[in-house]
Amino acid sequence: MFPLAAALQLKRGAALYRDVWFDKPPLSAWIYLLWGAAQGPVLRIAGAVYDLLACGLVFHLAATLWTRREGYLAAGLLAFCLTFDTQAAVLPLGADLLLLVPHLAAMLFAVRKQPLLAGMAAGVGFLMNAKSVFVLAGCAVFLWPSLPLLVVGFLIPCGLGLAALSSVADWYEQAWRWPALYAASPVVSDPVRNGLLRTGNWLGFHVTLAVGAGCYYYRSRDWRMIAWALLALAGVVLGWRFFPRYFFLLLPALLVPASRGLVNYRKPLAAVAWLALIIPLARFGPKYFAVATSPDLAMDRDSREASRLALQFAKPGSTLYVWGYRPELFVYTGLPAATKYIDSQALTGVPADRHLTQSTRVLKEGTHEAREELARARPEILMDGLSLFNPTLAMEHYAELRPWLSNYREVARTKGIVIYTRTQ
Repeated sequence: MFPLAAALQLKRGAALYRDVWFDKPPLSAWIYLLWGAAQGPVLRIAGAVYDLLACGLVFHLAATLWTRREGYLAAGLLAFCLTFDTQAAVLPLGADLLLLVPHLAAMLFAVRKQPLLAGMAAGVGFLMNAKSVFVLAGCAVFLWPSLPLLVVGFLIPCGLGLAALSSVADWYEQAWRWPALYAASPVVSDPVRNGLLRTGNWLGFHVTLAVGAGCYYYRSRDWRMIAWALLALAGVVLGWRFFPRYFFLLLPALLVPASRGLVNYRKPLAAVAWLALIIPLARFGPKYFAVATSPDLAMDRDSREASRLALQFAKPGSTLYVWGYRPELFVYTGLPAATKYIDSQALTGVPADRHLTQSTRVLKEGTHEAREELARARPEILMDGLSLFNPTLAMEHYAELRPWLSNYREVARTKGIVIYTRTQ
């Protein structure tokens, strides 16, 4: 929802990074403007079209490498994984999922020996997700005699993207410096153990792909495919978080050789690999019937109810500020943001992946100035989606915000959100 909330501000004329604080590459927000930053069925359809495009690309990639049989199998396996893989896979166009299409396009051009196009596809991916540098490295494995053209192709969309920005300095601070600080602060106490455990779980969950790829590696000794997989795994390891959605980077690198291995290797081991597809089907299939009890959907329902209540107090021209990381509130209310901050990470210095339970700051410079900027704003509606979960990060704990907060009164609340309106 964060890129969608940012896109809604862009639709109103705001400039990314200058007018909207955004800690991701620009295309992850710009892409939502293709369908007018609409939500609901339009967003779901856009996500389905994106996934179908990925399936088409992986078909052509496997068919180019081998035969159409491998292509159909690769497309089917990808469609299966995007349906039953992780919770992130059933959400439309999450940040890590966005890299999938440029990744597959870049590798398709690479195996077709088209270095300029491969670099351009990787460059487009970089404007969606910085981990596309690992995609570029994967392309280099297949195109090493043509590296200059590959690099030129990569720089073309990157240069155009930077030229389209209103402030390169703000882009650097928000989309590079902040993520670098975030990546340097592991969210768990033992990241190595966590990484081994989560990678093992992912490979076990995707044992069909692991066995198929292993069969291909064993029979072909294809060092390029092995290098591609290792580079993708390095991208997953970066930052030592190993969230399930990060493995979208590894998925194509394992799935493509698996399609060849499963076609060629017809011994009992392959039969076991096919039966292993039952694991994700049994794990997530029933969740489609129990989706109403999902904790994420419970929070989403809370946000929808809070938005309904907030709109009862809104007037034409009212603006909104949200304390915490609840970007969906901008989407559901449709209200314009009162400041460039559509969440409170830059004001507290605590990343959104932990601020509900932890209060250790990662960003220590600029938070005071950001809070002072908020104190100069006058949103008609103030929604606090953080303090009830983590009182340590409540707004009243910050000296810059206490006088400002005294101008607001509570008018409603839900289970997780307090709604205020301005009194003067």
